[in-house]
Amino acid sequence: MPKRKFNMNQDEKDVLNDFEKNEFVSVDNIDEEMQLARQAAGRFMKRDNRINIRVSGADLNMARRIAIQEGIPYQTLLASVIHKFVTGRLVDRGNSAQSDK
Repeated sequence: MPKRKFNMNQDEKDVLNDFEKNEFVSVDNIDEEMQLARQAAGRFMKRDNRINIRVSGADLNMARRIAIQEGIPYQTLLASVIHKFVTGRLVDRGNSAQSDK
């Protein structure tokens, strides 16, 4: 399986660099910290709204194929695309070549 490349911001690069250099220090109350992190993640990622949209059959089939390749449900893939779009992290690779001209 090919290695996936991730676009990381500077904070994420710093964390990865520290991890690779084994510079992490364990906290005394790891169970409490883990529980707090789980609660925060649960609140942040809670999917409590439903939407209904109409899309072309071709687009839906393509999304399903991509989701299968990624090993995730297609609804999760589409929710991820929406999240990346609204947070400004969705990159339009189709127009990047044109903007370089």
